[in-house]
Parts: sequence; structure tokens; C-alpha cells
Amino acid sequence: MNEPILYTDRLTLRPMSVSDADAAYEWCSSPEVNRFMTYPLMTDKAAVAEWLRQITTRPGYLFGIEVTQTGHLIGSCSIRESENGEWTFGYNIVPASWGKGYATEAMRRVIAFVHDDLGGKRFAAHHATANPASGRVLVKCGLYPVSTGEYSRQDGSETFPAIYYEMTLT
Repeated sequence: MNEPILYTDRLTLRPMSVSDADAAYEWCSSPEVNRFMTYPLMTDKAAVAEWLRQITTRPGYLFGIEVTQTGHLIGSCSIRESENGEWTFGYNIVPASWGKGYATEAMRRVIAFVHDDLGGKRFAAHHATANPASGRVLVKCGLYPVSTGEYSRQDGSETFPAIYYEMTLT
């Protein structure tokens, strides 16, 4: 998919590639970031490069979150359309950049792109109940809680109680 470059006041959201493996290793190898993620903790840069190789070929959009002023890649966010027409998304940011509003700023811009340029109207996301900071991001993006449930790591090693959110734009 031909991914655009999106801008906010502080961020550049750009396509990621295997060449970003060194920078992405910072959050992919962080136990703090990985605590509630479905993917396994990545312990070497080769695993990050392989993840990037695989994920950049999947349907949807994967953006690197770069601080425009410094050019530092601090995380990633993705969004894709499900079979029922709902756009689901997620994000990762290095712990040193937590609490600065970057996740909210990035996801608001990605949602606006999908809505304005692609005609997406329905959005959904979830977070582990033990990760309320992620829930605050979703609420700031305009989503609201609709149900509870659970999700698991890809390898089935852990299951997390979760809160599911939705939003419909006209």
C-alpha cells in the first residue's frame, strides 16, 4: 500500500521500513512497552528487522512516529480496515516519550487521514484494563468504551482483561 507522510504540529508520521530496525529496537525490546502487547518481546535487532519486513507487507498502514524537530523515531502506529469495515488501530512509543501527548497527537492525525481521505467512519481499539494510560489516549481521540473482554499474546502465553472502544464519524 502506498503510504502517505502525515504531519502534526510536532510529529512526522511516515512509512516504516526494514532500515528502521535499529530505532524500532528501542521500543520493541522494552519490557515496559511490551508489557501488554500481543507480539513477543524482541531481544535482537534481526527479529525487529524481520517484524518490519512482515508487517510492511500486510494490509493497512504502518507509520513511524518521528519527532519533527529532532528527527528521532520514538514509536509506531498502525491502522487497518477489518472485514466489517471498522478501522482498528494501535501504537507503541518509547517510555522516554510517554506522557507528552505524542500517542494522542499521532492517532488523531491517522484517524483524520482515514476519515477524510479514505472515507472511514467506524473506528475501534482496545487496551488492557491494567493500562489506563492507553485508555486515556483512546478517549482523547474521541472513542468511548463499549464493552469488556480479553485478548491474548500471539503465542498464547498470557491473556489480558481489556476494555473495547468504538467511535463513528459522519
